[in-house]
Amino acid sequence: MAQRLRATYQNGAFVPQAPCDLPENSEVYLVVEKPHVLPPLVKRKRNLEQLVERMRSILYRPVLPHHFTREELHERR
Repeated sequence: MAQRLRATYQNGAFVPQAPCDLPENSEVYLVVEKPHVLPPLVKRKRNLEQLVERMRSILYRPVLPHHFTREELHERR
């Protein structure tokens, strides 16, 4: 029975990321695929889109302009 498992290579051993239903000391065959790496421009574009989305999610509260009083407007120096 074939199973597809994700594993991380740590300290010289493959550590499964999820539990598997194999008996202890079972011998298996591994097919190692290179991790999927995004090209720099694609990664940069995705990071920029995430940044813009986070910025849009922040509540925007505009600073209200200071309203001058009559005395302030006509103050003479």
